[in-house]
Amino acid sequence: MRVKALKQLRNGRADECSQRAGQCFRALNLVAVLAAFALLTGCAGYSLGPTNGLVAGSRKIQITPFLNHTLEPRLGDAVTTSLRKGIQRDGTFRLATRGDADIVITGVVTKYSRHELNFESHDVLTVKDFRVDVSAEISARDVASGKSTNWTATAYTLVRVGSDLTSSERQAQPLLADELAKHVTDSIVDGSW
Repeated sequence: MRVKALKQLRNGRADECSQRAGQCFRALNLVAVLAAFALLTGCAGYSLGPTNGLVAGSRKIQITPFLNHTLEPRLGDAVTTSLRKGIQRDGTFRLATRGDADIVITGVVTKYSRHELNFESHDVLTVKDFRVDVSAEISARDVASGKSTNWTATAYTLVRVGSDLTSSERQAQPLLADELAKHVTDSIVDGSW
């Protein structure tokens, strides 16, 4: 009698366990379907390649050396070099080197300034960190149509002052130029040409 009671108890628990397993399986299926839906809708706006509808590399772009109207030496050259690298890295346009460009980019670095962020704890006159800002006036001209677009691009970086402010700023200049070039590249690539 005892064995029969144990078998019935076991069979009852087995039915209960199989019901719970079925519920867990349905819940896991629902979670998997929701996760797949979230992944698919999250990528709905993504497009591979250029974002402006052009075929990659179909148009050539010429970047003239940027003029530097600031007191920071070689800043225009650094921005020009970084912008050329950014355009090459992006791949939407090809760089034109011999005057056969579809689009000509010119620019003038107009502002370079630094603002104090943090001071030494024992001396309120000694600056520990600066925020360095740069602005440039950019012009893009479509050679075929003559259409021209002008805008202002800005960027900033943080500079930790070590033993020498000049050396710290010189080390930060490539970062600042890269950041400005990134903003200009994004504006060029996403523009309607």
